[in-house]
Amino acid sequence: MGQSRLLAILRACALGLALVLPPLGTSRASGDTITIAAGQGSIFRLERSFATVLIGDPSVVDVRAQDDRSVLLQALGRGSSNVVFVDAQSIVIANIRVIVRDAQM
Repeated sequence: MGQSRLLAILRACALGLALVLPPLGTSRASGDTITIAAGQGSIFRLERSFATVLIGDPSVVDVRAQDDRSVLLQALGRGSSNVVFVDAQSIVIANIRVIVRDAQM
């Protein structure tokens, strides 16, 4: 088994656990729900540095790091997705729900 395949499997397992288990060592941002209109974006800031971002449904939202404590959440398609932020010690620091709604005229 190649190293990249093993890494992909580990990331998938981490995402599954992060979405099922309650977060450990959460920051104030954990449990937040953010609603964004389709085609729009929103800056999200964390109290602690993150190392990895796991996106539950990448067809709903994209995440672009601005620095080690903030990201741009870009709404891609209607629906909802969890976005999980993990620190360098593999501890979940935030688990947010992003809801993308239709853009209003």
